[in-house]
Amino acid sequence: MSGYRKMCSQETHARRTGWRQWAFPAAGLLSLAWFLFRVVPKPSRAAYPCQRAAAPLAGGFLVWAAGAVVSASLFRRGRELWKRSRLVLAGICVAAAAITAIGALLTAPQPAAEAEANQPVGVGKGVFPGRVVWAHEPGATRWEGPGQGHWWEPGRTDQAAVDGMMSAAVQRLAGKSDDRQAWDALFRNFNRTHGRGDAGYRKGEKVTIKVNFVGFIYSERNVDPNSYDLGGRRIDYMNTSPQMILALMRELAKAGVSQEDITVGDPTALFANQYYDILHRDFPDAHYMDHDGGNENHPRLKVTYSKAPFYWSSRPEGKTQDYVPLPYAEATYLVNMANLKSHTLAGITLCAKNHFGSLIRTPPEKGYYDMHGALAGRAAAAGQYRDLVDLMGHAHLGGKTLIYFIDGLYPGVHPIENAPRKWSTAPFNGNWAASLFASQDPVAIDSVGLDFLQAEWSDHPHLAGVDDYLREAALANNPPSGTFYDPNHPVNTTRLASLGVFEHWNNPRDRQYSRNLKKGEGIELVRVEPKR
Repeated sequence: MSGYRKMCSQETHARRTGWRQWAFPAAGLLSLAWFLFRVVPKPSRAAYPCQRAAAPLAGGFLVWAAGAVVSASLFRRGRELWKRSRLVLAGICVAAAAITAIGALLTAPQPAAEAEANQPVGVGKGVFPGRVVWAHEPGATRWEGPGQGHWWEPGRTDQAAVDGMMSAAVQRLAGKSDDRQAWDALFRNFNRTHGRGDAGYRKGEKVTIKVNFVGFIYSERNVDPNSYDLGGRRIDYMNTSPQMILALMRELAKAGVSQEDITVGDPTALFANQYYDILHRDFPDAHYMDHDGGNENHPRLKVTYSKAPFYWSSRPEGKTQDYVPLPYAEATYLVNMANLKSHTLAGITLCAKNHFGSLIRTPPEKGYYDMHGALAGRAAAAGQYRDLVDLMGHAHLGGKTLIYFIDGLYPGVHPIENAPRKWSTAPFNGNWAASLFASQDPVAIDSVGLDFLQAEWSDHPHLAGVDDYLREAALANNPPSGTFYDPNHPVNTTRLASLGVFEHWNNPRDRQYSRNLKKGEGIELVRVEPKR
């Protein structure tokens, strides 16, 4: 690197580090404001998942702020006593101020240390191991922003453009120039690597699509349970877009999957009419699952539990047993369609965390294991048990997943913001991210999503421990935490194998991973320009 480029790199790093130091107190202040705004008028909302996520940051901010104020007050008092020659009392005040200041610094949320680039761990998955495809199509997103209609309305998000993104991503992921051939290659690769022989899709095999409808979560009732209409504060929330879901369903039809063999939805949410109508017009015979099951005027598939148990590898005692939803247990294949979002407690919420909504209950529901406890915001140190690995590796969840998608049309911040944000970094340059990511490797796709989020935002995606679940998943057979990851048995029986490959890119400008650089068997990021 030339001296000039090195100097620029150092200046950029210094600016990012400076912003990051202030971003975390700012995030705490926003979380406190959000918590008070929602909970003071209605205290029962404190039990909502979004408030449970905001509370730790809000509490940490209060402790930090109180410590800072007390420290400053003690220091001023000490200085006054010193001027009056009351040296002993002055010394006590100054010492107390120093101790309080140190305490405040220790309780402030801390950003992660700079991760080392291009150091892959784990084993890549897929037709092209570790490949992640990124389709970017600015023409897909025509929404002007809040107050100008809604992004999910036909015409605000261009369906033809989204169809092109989906087709291009699937073809490039499989290395084919035809949709049907691409899907056949993906199915055959999955079946070969899962002990099902060299077989493509067989007629009658069921496919369940897990989307992220956290803006429709049943306990918050942003969807009216009687009319099934979407309304309220989360009408523009960053759910998986109906246009992206429709593009996927059209692709599955090209692969030979019949409508009646497709189930789509989110077990913890209600399937709002505004999304349902867009999909139902083209796929009237598909199954649209949700938590309540709709009603006579708005039929939906009510999700129920199967008899397939789910076990947490931390082996918590005294917790209600979790079971896999029936549409997952009955499916031959799953498709994980997450969103590109940051998260105040987890740092990021991508494909792995999409499964927080897969067990029908809300994650902190009384009596059950609370999935939030192992997230970065509550367990920052590296090398800890991460429940996300269990979700990624369970036989009926990650074990059945044919392909992973991240809908990056309209990214945002969960749970404190109710509408997406435009992105400032290149090539977005103040526009919507307008992106789609696809992979057969669950670790690689979340690794890429994390790098994009960290490049764009300086706060939550930089939480210490944010990438620890990816390292644990990549090394699930021998993880740094020493955890015996086995979510399929009540006692340690069969360790999970590596779930994929993890690394960070070289830098946010070039976005090069090890396979791009011909340096090793890590991630390969492939950018495609959809056909127009």
